[in-house]
Amino acid sequence: MTTRVLPDDVAAQLRAIVGDAHVLTSPEDQAGYLREWRDRYVGKALAVVRPGSTDDVARILRFASAHRIGVVPQGGNTGLVGGQIPSAAGDQIVLSLARMTAVRAIDADGGTMIVEAGVTLRDAQIAAENTGRLFPLSLASEGSAQIGGVLATNAGGTAVLAYGNARNLCLGLEVVLADGLIWNGLRTLKKDNTGYDLRDLMIGSEGTLGVITAAALRLVPQPADVATAIVALPSPEAALKFFRLAEDHAGAALTAFEFWSRRAMEFALAYMPNKRDPLAVPSPWYALVELSGGNGSRVNETLQLLLNSALDAVLIADAALSSSGQQQRDFWRLRESFSEAQKGAGGSIKHDISVPVARIPEFLTRAAAIVEAVCPGARPVPFGHFGDGNLHYNVSQPVDMDKARFLTLWDAMSDAVHGLVAELNGSISAEHGIGQMKRAALLRHKSPVEIDIMRAIKAALDPNGILNPGKVL
Repeated sequence: MTTRVLPDDVAAQLRAIVGDAHVLTSPEDQAGYLREWRDRYVGKALAVVRPGSTDDVARILRFASAHRIGVVPQGGNTGLVGGQIPSAAGDQIVLSLARMTAVRAIDADGGTMIVEAGVTLRDAQIAAENTGRLFPLSLASEGSAQIGGVLATNAGGTAVLAYGNARNLCLGLEVVLADGLIWNGLRTLKKDNTGYDLRDLMIGSEGTLGVITAAALRLVPQPADVATAIVALPSPEAALKFFRLAEDHAGAALTAFEFWSRRAMEFALAYMPNKRDPLAVPSPWYALVELSGGNGSRVNETLQLLLNSALDAVLIADAALSSSGQQQRDFWRLRESFSEAQKGAGGSIKHDISVPVARIPEFLTRAAAIVEAVCPGARPVPFGHFGDGNLHYNVSQPVDMDKARFLTLWDAMSDAVHGLVAELNGSISAEHGIGQMKRAALLRHKSPVEIDIMRAIKAALDPNGILNPGKVL
């Protein structure tokens, strides 16, 4: 990318579009937009611009395209692969969608809602709840993550087992293309078979094909009854059998099946406030299972029968069944604390992978040996969404090792883990995306045909290469 206008001219042109208050050029004002929360990626920017409307976004992109200036779309800055951070060259614009927070329409009877890209996931959930409906996508970062970023990365979260990831919950999009043209695809139809699915093309493209400015989302009925339990498991093999048993007992009522190791539990208890072990005796592995249903579904009875069957089959050693809504929330807060808890244990090398559910036990056994070979004494901290095959296979530094030295092993560790994932017919990115972290790995693990198709799509929609340069491809 070559910027053909001076930085001061860029800022002046952007101020003419969005106003002085919404173009940030000082290091102090820009700081929160240039660093991701794990401090792995830090960039620089010509300016941070905060449009207030879709028309603002279109005018910004027309200007950027004319002058060949890279534009990095950014939502809540909660991404984990550096996709929302500009390069260190300082020749790109950060396009923050944070001001675009309107809930444009809610159709409770039709089960749809149209919101702008800057609406946080939590605010979207609340808007749905206020009409008696549920927007079921749920992430630990939902208080900060914005709908535009959630869709641009095709985020997953804890409810994928029952409701699918972000793609499954989006009916239509409004997108500004690289040249400033606006595609209005905000249809709320559940069936629309009219040619190429441009919505699916944009979802998961990480801002490299267009800028999502609004979305039509799918709402579902709020469950009338929810039952939640945390169980102690002797092994991943027992977890797999327990998961199959849960499917048999609960069917479609099984809405979550989360899984984690004892080490993840220990880190949460040691480094996060107000956390306690819900079970009396430590266990090597744990699962959180949740059942949801409508009126008269009797999910508590179903869950109790499931736990009794699992105890009889010696698949679980103990269980804590929630007795209140507060206890359910406490169980989920414990599960959602694992990523942040790892900070207290020093450096962490993170992998967001998926493998076929039936091969999760094999992956965990073989991955532990791989980690030990790359860095003796390193501590795997696996946790994740067992029911959809997605594990966050994070590795914390050895207790007596320097953090900086450990992090120099990131590429070697990830290459080894990703090699095993590929052997098991899995994916090197289950829900976080590619960003700048996994570009080289993508080339290794996608076929040349797939890469060529992706490059052809990129060239067709962004011929000047201004949209999120250096990300994905």
